[in-house]
Amino acid sequence: MLAQQIVNAISLGSVYALFALGFTLVFGILGVINLSHGGIFMLGAYAALLLVTWFDLSLWIALPAAMVFSGLVGLLIDVLILKRLRQRGAPHLMPMIATIGAAILMTSLAQGVFGSEARRFPMEWFNDETLKLGTITIPLLQAGITSLALVLMVLMMWVLKRTRLGQALRAIAESPRSAALLGIPVERLFHLTSFIAAALGGTAGILIGLSFNAITPFMGQPMLHKGIAAIILGGLGDVRGAVLGGLFLGITEVFAVTFLSSEYRDALSFGLLFLMLLWRPQGLFGASATRSA
Repeated sequence: MLAQQIVNAISLGSVYALFALGFTLVFGILGVINLSHGGIFMLGAYAALLLVTWFDLSLWIALPAAMVFSGLVGLLIDVLILKRLRQRGAPHLMPMIATIGAAILMTSLAQGVFGSEARRFPMEWFNDETLKLGTITIPLLQAGITSLALVLMVLMMWVLKRTRLGQALRAIAESPRSAALLGIPVERLFHLTSFIAAALGGTAGILIGLSFNAITPFMGQPMLHKGIAAIILGGLGDVRGAVLGGLFLGITEVFAVTFLSSEYRDALSFGLLFLMLLWRPQGLFGASATRSA
């Protein structure tokens, strides 16, 4: 029983971590909290659903296509909103307000086009095939969801740590002005970051849609709250922290439902977040901030 719940917790937590990874990339490199990330999460799920149901594509084709679509939505938000605010030297609160507006717009458009009721993937995608590991039973779909989320996270962390692109992004995160003086194309990499972060967020939406087989226009807002909690737990702007924060939230939720009740799921998760802020306000991997008089 316990081993089975651990597997379920890792599966859910890996998707939360994938969402939080995209969220923290934008904060760490662009220096803004993109509150439209939940809307992109929702649009990614709908994009995959439409490609499967309307265009009769296989999930293996629909998933990367929906990832690219989500990335393009993120790029569009960066070009139309965030870039203009950067050029005008807008204060940090302005991108948050602007991206809230973008999220509301996406939610309203989705509600107008698809309605408020939950949409579902075709049932033939949900067969009874399972993997047996001793006493643990893992549905093949759950194994695929967990594996994809973990592979994307490992790949993203490898890119950031081991490639020239990762070095350039880390330089921009330290100081965009210094990076520009070194010849790094800062604005182009801002756009690329927004694309990658949105692609990861949209993928998380697809995986959650497959996990629960329910997609609604309002699914992005609760996930946005979890993403914020995950990056605060791990440390704002820290990739390792986002991954661990997402995994921690998933484990906490599953065990809260298993041993308490589903009504306590969010209360326990955000209660632990509150305790973390009291104990270590900068998060697990965040640097302590100093304030000068």
